[in-house]
Amino acid sequence: MAAPVQCWRWLSSGTSVAIAALVSRMIDRACRMRERSSSRSSWLLLAPLLGEMRHLPSMSPPHKPISVSHLSIKEHFSWISEELPAFNISGSQVCVLHSPAEFYQVMKDSIKLAKRRIVMASLYLGTGPLEQELVDSIQAVLEESNSSGLQVSILLDYTRGSRGKINSRTILLPLLKKFPHQLRVSLYHTPDLRGLLKLLVPERFNETIGLQHIKVYLFDDSLIISGANLSDSYFTNRQDRYIMLRDCKEIADFFTELIKAVGDVSMQLQPDDTVCIQEGAVHPFRGNRKDFCHTANRRIMEVVNTARALQSNKTAVENKSLKDSVENDQLDTWIFPLIQMKPFGIRLDERVTKRLLVEAADDSRVYLTSGYFNLTHAYMDLVLGTRADYHILMASPEVNGFFGAKGVAGAIPAAYVHIAKQFYDRVCQQGQQNRIQLLEYFRSNWTFHAKGLWYYLKETDRPCLTLIGSPNFGYRSVHRDLEAQVAIVTANKSLQAKLQQEQEQLYEKATAVSASTFKHPNRYVKLWVKLVTPLIKNFF
Repeated sequence: MAAPVQCWRWLSSGTSVAIAALVSRMIDRACRMRERSSSRSSWLLLAPLLGEMRHLPSMSPPHKPISVSHLSIKEHFSWISEELPAFNISGSQVCVLHSPAEFYQVMKDSIKLAKRRIVMASLYLGTGPLEQELVDSIQAVLEESNSSGLQVSILLDYTRGSRGKINSRTILLPLLKKFPHQLRVSLYHTPDLRGLLKLLVPERFNETIGLQHIKVYLFDDSLIISGANLSDSYFTNRQDRYIMLRDCKEIADFFTELIKAVGDVSMQLQPDDTVCIQEGAVHPFRGNRKDFCHTANRRIMEVVNTARALQSNKTAVENKSLKDSVENDQLDTWIFPLIQMKPFGIRLDERVTKRLLVEAADDSRVYLTSGYFNLTHAYMDLVLGTRADYHILMASPEVNGFFGAKGVAGAIPAAYVHIAKQFYDRVCQQGQQNRIQLLEYFRSNWTFHAKGLWYYLKETDRPCLTLIGSPNFGYRSVHRDLEAQVAIVTANKSLQAKLQQEQEQLYEKATAVSASTFKHPNRYVKLWVKLVTPLIKNFF
């Protein structure tokens, strides 16, 4: 038994992570060759994808920038609907939440009022008192005599939700035992964690291979889109973003079907804490990877295409032009769901985000924020290569979620500092300091997890578009995890003001990054971190 124990400790060490990453990178080259070959060797699938193709987006050339005074806001962004459903609503149905406490309270209140459906998708569900209150609230509404038709669906990640002896599964088991016909708990397992990789990679480290990362919380016909997980820190002192869409049945139907589709290709938690797959489904890590991913792609794109067809038909029947919808009624806001599931070949969010960056015109402004500054090479190149002004907000090391963590994880904030320094150096080398500004968020005793984008068109002082959801604009979001966000395009002045307030409240707690920032003692990056970061940056 000594040898396996020593092997396990070695795998858990920082050295093993760096060496494993190096080996994975070498195997990845073979993976790409395998993908171009008709003869496929299944063992190569054990290596997670590390390399990233630095191609600019494959799309038509950007349009010549047009002043918003000559073109309606909706028409300016109408290209988004070329591949995605477009839901037309009133800006008054969009509510911007600002704090973790408000997010938590709105969720609890919404659970109590739910009559037909509660749908929740998150990375994991914590096990503390606040999380238990949420579970108790669901139990109470299920127990009400008039709630016999209420259905509850919860989608979590398998590896993160199974971590430790007390975990997301154990906190939900009593509810599942009591309401087996009204509660569905689906646990997504990435198809890339299989074979020897699944056998050898320890708990926690196995979560780097790929996750279910969507964060949607839906109650009847209202839903919250966020980047926040269902855990106590996200309810108290971990800053994120949260937007609620009230009484939007068609959007709620879409996300209900999307989460159901992901749930259908996931494992189902049973009352005895075992898991199983649906009858006739392909197993995510025991079955053929290609077959699993093909099935998942077909099931999820069916939801997207069906919704797009319904919305297109609705627009045609009503014979309402996008311009008239702004002038003649209050339907002044459009919601576009953006899905990114690269393991399944679904890259809708990536395509839209790239085109937004490509078409960012001279004098337009983009405020972009991520709790983990680790932009893909493609996104970095687009920021550096376009003409808009960028204000990029990231976490200072002290408010990074990994700050003070034990072992290798404790070095992750320093790795982010190193990545930010490299990008800042590129900005300076190209003389773009006046156009691209980096900022660090700091708030004492808080952590920072907000992500998204606010887009100010040329000669406007309020954002007319925002991206909000789970993606971090990094390699993981683009290539590994299941992600979803929405693009909200609005001509509603009140909603624009609320989005501007949201953006300003986040940025007011930030300080600009300069060359002196990286000379501060708490920005010192050890040599080994600099050496290892290129090998492991695509895992966090």
